[in-house]
Amino acid sequence: MLHRAFSLLIFNDEGELLLQQRAASKRLWPLYWSNSCCSHPHRAESMQTAIHRRLGEELGLSCPLRFLFKFRYQAQFDALGAEHELCSVFIGRSSAPVTTNPQEISALRWIAPAALEAETTGAVAGSFTPWFRLEWQRVWGEHRGAVLALQ
Repeated sequence: MLHRAFSLLIFNDEGELLLQQRAASKRLWPLYWSNSCCSHPHRAESMQTAIHRRLGEELGLSCPLRFLFKFRYQAQFDALGAEHELCSVFIGRSSAPVTTNPQEISALRWIAPAALEAETTGAVAGSFTPWFRLEWQRVWGEHRGAVLALQ
């Protein structure tokens, strides 16, 4: 069923993007690399409330977030399930220390956009979640100026 979702891309002062590796316990796309934070708003929760709530819950961060775009996608993860989402994408900047939620995140890393471009289009592209590959292509292709303005 189509449902609302959001994706947060957090950059540091050097312009690097924070990537998370999803926890091994995740039902869909466990141990795949993905955007800094993503989730779904609760029933009757505004998107603004949801994005800031989840940023704190997953990464222990608080920072201004700027809406970029929405996109719809559907992806199947073998027989275990699928995603069918209308996803709102936001960017923000923070160089504060990150505190991860181990139920959500297995690992973190900061990566420069050029290196990420090479990874998401190269031999390891399959190690990224399908929604992240779609959104990163659009973020870097159509909204690069907004990302660079964060620095």
